[in-house]
Amino acid sequence: MTDHSDIDSVSGRSTTGHEWDGIKELNTPLPRWWVISFYLTIIWAIGYWIVYPAWPLISSNTTGLFGYSSRADVAVELANLEKVRGDKMAVLGAAPLADIEKDPALLALARAKGKTVFGDNCAPCHGSGAAGAKGYPNLNDDDWLWGGTLDQIMQTIQYGARSGHAKTHEGQMLAFGKDSVLKPDEIVTVANYVRSLSGLSTRKGYDAAKGEKIFAENCVACHGDGGKGNPELGAPNLTDRIWLYGSDEATLIETITQGRAGVMPAWEGRLDPATIKAMAVYVHSLGGGK
Repeated sequence: MTDHSDIDSVSGRSTTGHEWDGIKELNTPLPRWWVISFYLTIIWAIGYWIVYPAWPLISSNTTGLFGYSSRADVAVELANLEKVRGDKMAVLGAAPLADIEKDPALLALARAKGKTVFGDNCAPCHGSGAAGAKGYPNLNDDDWLWGGTLDQIMQTIQYGARSGHAKTHEGQMLAFGKDSVLKPDEIVTVANYVRSLSGLSTRKGYDAAKGEKIFAENCVACHGDGGKGNPELGAPNLTDRIWLYGSDEATLIETITQGRAGVMPAWEGRLDPATIKAMAVYVHSLGGGK
């Protein structure tokens, strides 16, 4: 039991009876203002529980005295914002793609809208500045797997690549090693030949003529004569030193052995047509659009 009869000889105050190593704890009461504030916060908390949504239930939560919902408030604000933007977005949605870039007001609207939507939906893969990463194309250069015109960019955004959409881009890099189309030494040879197409150094003693022959028999159908690529198939240009997965020999061997089949989601159905159009205009304006 706490002993309050003990009086500290220095301060003259009673102690709580607790003592550690000769140091006694004074029985000093809390400041009145602090005690009052403490009880006020309890009263405020009880009032909050009654007025606002506060307690989780099994499948919902308490709704509060007035049924207030911050989520409903946000929905109302978004609806009001859409009303303000509605007319302008309707004009944007109805305008042909080619005409948007000729109209400064529409172009400014599309770029502003597209930039916002890009940040919310595309930046996780392509980066906030659209510089891309390994396996995710840089959208600032002029190298396009599926074409860089306004129409081609919009088609890619709408339907994606290998997305499962009926109109998606379907081309993919075959697994020449995994599927036993080429032997390991042939893969090494053609990997060095591919490096030579963009002026990169090759392994000492590699057989260039054999590499060219393997390339002609297995790769030209997609990448074209000279490895210039084909946007109809999503086959990259192998001569421009722009590499989606990497240009070192080990990475090229991995690409040829295992194949590549990156996925771009289809945004049709997730975003409205005017928003997709705005995003296409924004991506086209990044610097690499054709």
